[in-house]
This record gives sequence, structure tokens and C-alpha cells, in this order.
Amino acid sequence: MRTGRSHVDPEVSVTRGALFDPLFGGDRVAARLDDAAWVAALVAVEVALAQAAAAHGVIPARHAEAIAAVDLDLDPAALGLASVEGGNPVIPLVRALRAAVGPEVGPSVHPGATSQDVMDTAAVLLTGWAGEVLLEDLRAAADAAAGLAAAHRATPTMARTLGQQALPTTFGLVAAGWCAGVDRARTRLAAVLGGLPVQLGGPAGTLRGLPVPVVADLAARLGLADPGVPWHTERTRIGELAGALGVAAGACAKPATDVVLLAGTELGEVSEAAPGDSSSMPHKRNPIAAVTARASARRAPGLVAVLLAAMDGEHQRAAGAWHSEWETLADLLRATGGAAARLRVSLEGLTVHPDRMAAALPSDPSTGRAVELVDTILSARP
Repeated sequence: MRTGRSHVDPEVSVTRGALFDPLFGGDRVAARLDDAAWVAALVAVEVALAQAAAAHGVIPARHAEAIAAVDLDLDPAALGLASVEGGNPVIPLVRALRAAVGPEVGPSVHPGATSQDVMDTAAVLLTGWAGEVLLEDLRAAADAAAGLAAAHRATPTMARTLGQQALPTTFGLVAAGWCAGVDRARTRLAAVLGGLPVQLGGPAGTLRGLPVPVVADLAARLGLADPGVPWHTERTRIGELAGALGVAAGACAKPATDVVLLAGTELGEVSEAAPGDSSSMPHKRNPIAAVTARASARRAPGLVAVLLAAMDGEHQRAAGAWHSEWETLADLLRATGGAAARLRVSLEGLTVHPDRMAAALPSDPSTGRAVELVDTILSARP
């Protein structure tokens, strides 16, 4: 089935965010979350559903083949306008699919499913596609921090607590702490992403008209987990995803904040490889990658809160709470993805200035067990 461009093509312009996504690092993630990607995911679910249903005798096999082979070119803008009356894009999508395959095959489109089944599963697919990029950037940022930790495991610097100089440590231990936090957040997010399930429960969550094995079959075809039971208004999985994304954003914000502070004129202990300039002060060299990483991360908590607030779906189908998840989840992926991407840029190009660090040290810069702690952290990386 032709559904427009592939979700894996990162070079195609997105339909939103073209001005700010590159600035805040969300462009690669956003390329897997745009309107065309949503349509591709929705269609992929309908095709896989038809194939799973045919495999278990719900519809004829030749109908599933016809659904998969139909030449359907969907315009996201037109689909969006057609979604207004029913409240989601699955309704006009199914109508278009049935018209495209003709009256004989049409009744076999969308077998036993409800709109939420397709929307939820498409959202999970999109999250997985975007998550690939996000996890890659988190890993690269952690690797960059680990490289700094190894290179400067014994480079003495002043620890600072409550904004004041405390005792000597090493810059290696500072960077190892960054690495540990990002690694931990990445590992948790990867586990949550890997467990995201398909959704299939039918109109009232009872699988009416569908053999139970269809659920596992659909999950296998889409590379998703089998949920065991429908989760239409049991949204703990979305809450866990929101939390993992929020923690990952926070893990990126911590080193970004340190870089901004350490790169300040009065300290000058680190500098970015490609600092930003100023429109009015040409002498400035702003740590702009770290700045924009912080900016992206700052958006995450509010978006997490929206998703957590949407967990109280009424009865067997939420009226509004579920609908609020779609764009919020995409925006949270953009924000966390942007924080990870910009932190990666910052740390991969970070220059350390040991001479500036030494200027703040006491005459006896004993660093205690800092070097040993660096080695312990790096050796325990996942």
C-alpha cells in the first residue's frame, strides 16, 4: 500500500516545527512524528490488522491481500479536515480504505477494531520510530561524557556546593556523574519503549468478533508487545512512558546546566566547539548547544503532567483525556529528543581548560578517591 514517504527518511521536511525544531534539536525526532508519519502508521496498523484477521479466519485471505495492495495516496490535511466530525482520523481513513478496495472487500477493512485500537497502536509505532533516534542521541551523549571522564579522570577542579567552592574533585568525576545519569535514564527509557504493546479490544474492550490469538498475531506483525488484555482506559503504560521521557530530559538538563555555568566568563573552565555569537555583543561566545538542551528539557515536565492527568479515563472509553495524548506525546518526544541531541553536540565538542580549573584550586589540591570513583562508574556502564 502506498502511504506517502517512509518514516525512516530523515531528509524530508516536516509539516510543523521547521523554524524551531533544528534550533532546539528536535528535527531528527520530529521527522518521524510528522503528519505523513502518522498517516503511514495508521495505515500500517490497518494492513497488519487485516492480515492477522485473515490468518485466523475472520476475513478471507484474498481480502487482506487486496487491502495491503491498494494504491491509496492520503493527504494528511484532507484527512484532518475529515476527522473533525468523528473526533479522530481513523474514521475517515477507514472510509477511504473501503472506497479504495471496493464493495466486495470493503467490509473486511478494520475487522473487529475500534478507532482507539488503531490510534493507540499507531501512537505506539510512532513512539518506537522516534525512540530509535532518541536512544541513539542519549547513548552518544553518555559516550561523550564517558570520554571526558576518562580523559580527565585525574584533572583536579573545585567541587561547588550551593553555588560556593567546596573541596577539590576531578573533572573526570564530574563528567562521570553526567554519564551515569544519562545512562540510567537511557536504560529505563529503552525498557519502557521495548515493552510498548499493541492495542486491540474492539468497540467495548471485549474483543467481540475476534479470536483472542489475533492480538498476539497483530503484535508480532508490528514488532510490538502483546498486552494480554486491552488497555483502552488503563493508561499506566502511557504514564510510565511519560515518566521515562521526563526523566531522560532531566538527565540531559543536568550536564547542560553545568556546561553553561562552567563556560561562564568568570570560570571559563570549559567551552563548546561551536559557541554561538550575539546579535549585539560580538565578544560573546555562548554555549548555545547546552543552552538549547536546557530549553528543550524545560518543556518536558509540563508535557509529562498532561499525560499523567489523562490517566483517569472514564469507563471503557475516555471522553477527551485519551484525545489529549496524541499531540502531547509527540511534543514530549520532540522535547526530550531535542535535549538529547543538543547535549550530544555540546559534549562531543566540549573543550576542557585545566589551567582555568587550577586557578581556583588550593595549594594542596587533594582529590581523595575521585579517580577511583571515576573508574568505578565507567566500568559499570550498561
